[in-house]
Amino acid sequence: MADQPPNDTARLAETVAPTSSSVPQLATAAVWALFLLSSGVLALSVTGEYEWAIPGVLVVDGLTTVMWVVVAFFSGIVHSYSRRYMAGDRYLDGFYGRIFAFTLVVMTMTAADHVALFAAAWLAMGLLMASLIGHVRGWAQAQAAARSARRYFLASSGLLAVGLIVLTWTTGATSITGILGHVESVPRGVGLVTIGCLVLAAMIQSALFPFHTWLLSSMTAPTPASALMHAGFVNAGGILLTRFAPLLAGETAVMSGIVAVGGLSALLGQALLLVQTDIKRELGASTLAQMGFMILQCGLGFFAAAVTHLILHGFYKAYLFLSSGGAIEQTTPSKANHGRLTLSSAVVSLFTAVGGGVLFAVLTGKGTELNSGLFLMFVVVLTTMHATRDILRRATLPPAVRLVSVPVVVLTAIGGYGLLFNAISTLIAGAPMAKAPTELTAVHLVAGALFALAYVATELGWHRSNKRLYVALLNLSQPHPETILTQKSDYNDS
Repeated sequence: MADQPPNDTARLAETVAPTSSSVPQLATAAVWALFLLSSGVLALSVTGEYEWAIPGVLVVDGLTTVMWVVVAFFSGIVHSYSRRYMAGDRYLDGFYGRIFAFTLVVMTMTAADHVALFAAAWLAMGLLMASLIGHVRGWAQAQAAARSARRYFLASSGLLAVGLIVLTWTTGATSITGILGHVESVPRGVGLVTIGCLVLAAMIQSALFPFHTWLLSSMTAPTPASALMHAGFVNAGGILLTRFAPLLAGETAVMSGIVAVGGLSALLGQALLLVQTDIKRELGASTLAQMGFMILQCGLGFFAAAVTHLILHGFYKAYLFLSSGGAIEQTTPSKANHGRLTLSSAVVSLFTAVGGGVLFAVLTGKGTELNSGLFLMFVVVLTTMHATRDILRRATLPPAVRLVSVPVVVLTAIGGYGLLFNAISTLIAGAPMAKAPTELTAVHLVAGALFALAYVATELGWHRSNKRLYVALLNLSQPHPETILTQKSDYNDS
């Protein structure tokens, strides 16, 4: 292949050099020690209602301790997994140095109270992740993906810095708690400008539409780095909005706007997922959908629900990325039933969905009043129906057993979600406005109608039968041109 890119040899060489460094072992031990320490801090916070702080610099509240435990656990899994997956990599020490530093930076960001420390941690988090995306030095596409991601993250950091500078200038406070304590003194026009900066920063970091390209271009990252990215990094947008909830919650139009952008990304991500053939790109589209739903929950005023969602998504997506190799190996066609459901299955799905919504409402109290909680319960009903129908299609159990066991499994999962939601709500109750439901608006009604339409379209397979729609979705899911992993010229033998 005369036109084969010359960097292929360099790329291969980077993955075969053995190493006897102790950095991986030390970093792995250190991150698990951080997990144990964080778990102890969380236990003390729960049992003794302790709260630690360096006034004006750091605040270790319920939200901080929860995120410390989650981040350290995910990072520990990635560190341990990488010991074997990255073995022999020429830049192994640098890889471990970056993922350990990333862990420390994220933990610092969740505890930061001084605006400068928060902004610095946000910037460092983005730069480290961009470096991980471009880990393979001799791979042109990896370097292009890193540059693309870096531009997005610098823009996000710039927007965050502008918002924080304006708030500091207006309130005279240099800490987040100080700023939030003087929210009422911020002029409405200034407040809207800063809210716009913060929301845009969160959208970029969480890869919401139309800023999703950096995420779909990041597939050059080693799989452990992708797991850390999708399980932790993209969640930063939800943490940012939760920290500044008092600034957002008083503006109904702003909250409705957040619902709109979150809902659009959730719908688009799910649609893009349906047309993907690459396993990592499929997971990337799924992350776009999940992050959209997380931001949507912030717009509904249920910040505790957003935190619960990002935790569950982190566990789910870390598992999927780290097991993606096994999924690729399973090439034998499945014998599961993927045909149309019978009338009895449809009835069971409907009753399971309604039961799931009722169970969620009883456990959490959401959906029992005429406010944004009703929309949240509606989404739970749709999600439950989709999950039930999907499992019924794929299950290989006898029909009678399937119709009884599947609802039990799904409703148990909904019950577990409701209990976890209550637990997280209790743990982060000290955070400002962990719960601030909004009134229902036309945006919620339109979003609900679109969610229902998307469900029907998926069930009817419109994305497969409509060629224009299929092509449009494929085009929207294209990464940055310089990061495409397979170019026609790579196969030119002339």
